[in-house]
Amino acid sequence: MVDLDRTFAALANPKRRAIVARLVRGEATLNELAEPFGISLLAISRHLRVLEDASLITKRRGGKPHKCRLERETLAKAAEWIDFHLAYWDESFGRLEVRSKRTKKTEKPIS
Repeated sequence: MVDLDRTFAALANPKRRAIVARLVRGEATLNELAEPFGISLLAISRHLRVLEDASLITKRRGGKPHKCRLERETLAKAAEWIDFHLAYWDESFGRLEVRSKRTKKTEKPIS
């Protein structure tokens, strides 16, 4: 089960979003993920742990070096939540606009 609170909390950090963006292209090692940030392996490991706890990534431990991969299903669940709410608000604003236009047509000018 996807915990959206953990998912969105993990994605709140720009470095973690960049890691996810990199993993969209395919698996990567810890060193490959750390390289663009110029931060320690310990710091990148902490970010990876948060992403792993949120079920956004998994680490393949067979062989050296370990590889990280994106859990697309978790990201898809977050996208579904966002899409649902976008559609809801688009529909709500559309109804509001129609109501507003009707009200303007029926209003009598103040003299």
